Amino acid sequence: MSKPLPQSFIDSLHGIPGFNKNSFIDVHEERKQVTSIRLNPLKPTHGTSSLPIDSTVPWCKDGRYLSERPSFTLDPVFHGGAYYVQEASSMFLDHVIKEIYKNKPAPKRVVDLCAAPGGKSTLLTAALPGSFIVSNEVIKTRVSVLSENISKWGSENVVVTHNDPKDFKKLPGYFNLMVIDAPCSGSGLFRKDADAIDEWSEANVEMCSYRQQRILADAIVALQQHGYLVYSTCSYSKQEDEEICDWIVDQFGLEPVQVPVDHDWGIVEVVSEKHAVPGYRFYPDKLKGEGFFIACFRQPNMVDEYYGYHTKLSEAARNIKAIAEPFLKNPGEFILSDQKEIVIASLKKWEGEFATMGKTLNVRKSGVAVGTVKGKDLIPHHELALSHLLSLDIPVINLEKDDALKYLKRQDFTVDTERRGWAICSYEHIVIGWVKVLPNRVNNYYPTNWRILKA
Repeated sequence: MSKPLPQSFIDSLHGIPGFNKNSFIDVHEERKQVTSIRLNPLKPTHGTSSLPIDSTVPWCKDGRYLSERPSFTLDPVFHGGAYYVQEASSMFLDHVIKEIYKNKPAPKRVVDLCAAPGGKSTLLTAALPGSFIVSNEVIKTRVSVLSENISKWGSENVVVTHNDPKDFKKLPGYFNLMVIDAPCSGSGLFRKDADAIDEWSEANVEMCSYRQQRILADAIVALQQHGYLVYSTCSYSKQEDEEICDWIVDQFGLEPVQVPVDHDWGIVEVVSEKHAVPGYRFYPDKLKGEGFFIACFRQPNMVDEYYGYHTKLSEAARNIKAIAEPFLKNPGEFILSDQKEIVIASLKKWEGEFATMGKTLNVRKSGVAVGTVKGKDLIPHHELALSHLLSLDIPVINLEKDDALKYLKRQDFTVDTERRGWAICSYEHIVIGWVKVLPNRVNNYYPTNWRILKA
């Protein structure tokens, strides 16, 4: 039985464009589940053919609606990063990015300030493969899952950081694009998460509004002149949406940016009361998605710029590089450094950015972990297996689904191969990790903390 929506919540939405009380309540009482995924454009799509794909999310070319929710836990290609399970409304960020950079060069440096669990960061890496992306999460307990999802996605142009927004004051004018999917009261997820209804209150909305203002005030200094800010929430509250937009214009003098929208999509275009800032509201009774709000701004003002750039990474010793390089597809494109006994591959084109992040922020993941050198051998890292850096000379063992699931549970299984040594396991052309084939057994190197525990 569905939980009733608080009357004070319904009253707070009265008069907001797009809100239809009867259909809004009806769609929440129906509790119809909408499941959507976003395909990874840099990984093969063969493995997703078994998913119950129904249609494409209209505002995101890689987004797909599913006709039912399968067990993602029991889908090996999910663990291999072939797709990300993401709410369809939030994929609208892809459309925003495509529109604002339609006739402009892609942004050089991007920050996703409130990034966990990683939906928008992985979307950004797919939409902007030539950009350097900082994926930040302030809550310590959420950083691990963020790093895991970035690793599964396989991108080499991402740094995961664990910093408070105020720490970005140390990087004035550094980023061309800033995405702030702000912590909010969560009313847009009431249909998806009924327990969130119990946590809603007008006091919580007010508290979230103040928190959003603090995050913006702390971070906005890091936005470059002519750079873009994309602000979003999963809240219906005007205090957290349109009123914050007006506050952004008042406080920072940013220019609102209108994004063209196909009217057939069912998205409600709104404007704020004071400065007519265009915003985009998503209602579950009008489209296939949950509640969402997004708006875009441009920084027209002169800003201080960061000049304390660090340009060099410390490289690993020659013998370390000689052991690690055969595992890489194009080793000449990367700088190999030795960080806490793990060899890290960083793109040379972003060396200054990687170095600057390492000196300025609390970095939790940088580049791609290649492995650990033991004597004259490399124990390859799981992150390398899921990346796009892996040498094509590495042997591949194709598994059937039963063995793939055994692998993901770190259980024993056998392989039919005469090759010995390191190999990668794949399922439906999607790499899922490392094994070491020995004469009498196969050693499973799937990360212990990632393994499937219950199914």
